[in-house]
Amino acid sequence: MTNPVFLLVASFPDSLIKFRGPLIEGLIQAGCTVHVAVPGLEAESDIASRLTGLGVTVHDIPLERTGLNPVTDLSALLALRKLVGQIRADYVLGYTIKPVIYGTLAAWLGGARNRFALITGLGYAFTGEATGLRKVLRMLIQQLYRFSLSRNRLVFFQNPDDEALFRQLKLLKTAIPSRVVNGSGVDVAEYAVSPLPAAPAFLLIARLLGDKGVREYAQAAALVKAQYPDAVFRLVGWIDDNPDAIRQQELEEWVASGTVEFLGKLADVRPAIADSSVYVLPSYREGTPRTVLEAMAMGRAVITTDAPGCRETVVDGDNGFLVPVQDVSALAESMIKLIENREQAAAMGARSRQMAEEKYDVHKVNAVMLKEMGL
Repeated sequence: MTNPVFLLVASFPDSLIKFRGPLIEGLIQAGCTVHVAVPGLEAESDIASRLTGLGVTVHDIPLERTGLNPVTDLSALLALRKLVGQIRADYVLGYTIKPVIYGTLAAWLGGARNRFALITGLGYAFTGEATGLRKVLRMLIQQLYRFSLSRNRLVFFQNPDDEALFRQLKLLKTAIPSRVVNGSGVDVAEYAVSPLPAAPAFLLIARLLGDKGVREYAQAAALVKAQYPDAVFRLVGWIDDNPDAIRQQELEEWVASGTVEFLGKLADVRPAIADSSVYVLPSYREGTPRTVLEAMAMGRAVITTDAPGCRETVVDGDNGFLVPVQDVSALAESMIKLIENREQAAAMGARSRQMAEEKYDVHKVNAVMLKEMGL
């Protein structure tokens, strides 16, 4: 009997190792022949080398990660449909919006019987006010989700709020089963506990988008620094072509004023987490934020929003604080509490580590997914 062929469809090369590396290893250990399809993965890149070193076959696809261009999106769908047939895929799993939609449709058209989707968050089209371009995008994406998800055997969600919303909006038919998993998980051995730094230091790691709460972080930092000038506020990330991206000028103003230290995009965030005493994510909505899980594993208290995905990671007052979305004052107040009570920050960090081990260990998360997919 030949090994089952598993195709993983992604939109961003970096995510294959960082977010899905352990899942890929789990699929190989389960006896699958693994293929990945992703746009923009250069054959000589470190990611491609690491994947091929595992025995994974890598395919470049003409998929644009953002925007809805009918011509390029149709081209991506046809390329994926052709690939499904060429490799005779038995299983197909897509994650993030376009890989879920077009990966599922390609698998359906190509005859792959075991079709799965992983909803890792809702993205630009679902967050914020539904006006103008965002309203049009939201309507289109919902229709595409409604059509494609009905072709899946099972849909995975990373938090119960997203699952409930998809059911409420009828994007997922009653007949299609779904399962909530604890995010993408984190390798608790790779993200080891590190001691807290002597001075209060806050950290946010995110794409520099409005919906990630980057502006609220900078505004709260300014309020806190007025009272505690020695407090440090670091920002890791990058500005991409998302319509909700902050402006370069805004970032430069925060840095020039001394409010924020910008570290840019880091291949390894562990040193930045080690240099922080508290991790902050004021996001408007997430799937389950991987950066929070990494900070928890390294023993950091977390301040995040009482929003879908984010609220799953923090028990308010136990391993951190939950604040209302877009509430700069509440965010600043929570930061000040942990500046003034270092012992509480340390105790919350210890609880974060315990929660990461019990709930978010990547091997436990992936075991659930493999079982649900029948592997």
